[in-house]
Amino acid sequence: MSVVDAASAGRFPSRAAHDIPADRTVIAAVIQWQDKIALFRRSGNLGHDSGLWHCITGFMEAGATPEQQTLEELFEEAGLQTKDLLGLLPGLDLVVADGLGNPWLIHTFTALTSRRRLKINWENDAYRWTAPHKAKRFANRVDWLDNVLDATGHVPRTVPAPEPGVSPGWILGAAPGQEA
Repeated sequence: MSVVDAASAGRFPSRAAHDIPADRTVIAAVIQWQDKIALFRRSGNLGHDSGLWHCITGFMEAGATPEQQTLEELFEEAGLQTKDLLGLLPGLDLVVADGLGNPWLIHTFTALTSRRRLKINWENDAYRWTAPHKAKRFANRVDWLDNVLDATGHVPRTVPAPEPGVSPGWILGAAPGQEA
């Protein structure tokens, strides 16, 4: 597994991700319908990120795989069942520092759906479909949403061009289970 350091677009060895405590490991799923992605406005009922736009997120539960946790969060927060999904594509794993400098491990996914209408729960008070390149127009978005959109391939990554003869995959890391 390769992990991308969202702050520097550098690559961490897989052991760096293992050093992050389980209570700072989450999933982040971007829902895609046709050529649009869904952004969700976090509810005022939440203790963090309320009023900010984001994708579907959730803490990893003990014993769950990232894929299982993602399916659970998609159902809870957007009402999507497995039958509504055309695919669940893994993105890059990210390490993002919070406001205190603590690292968080984020397993990213794209959930391709056949449903345009979503059923949100109390964690979000609205959702909007948008073209991925227009996500930056949502000025009040969670700080690390852009990192998730990069990791899932929805917006171009803003990193320096690779040196001649160096694979861009090496610079960006690889999706879980793939070698860079």
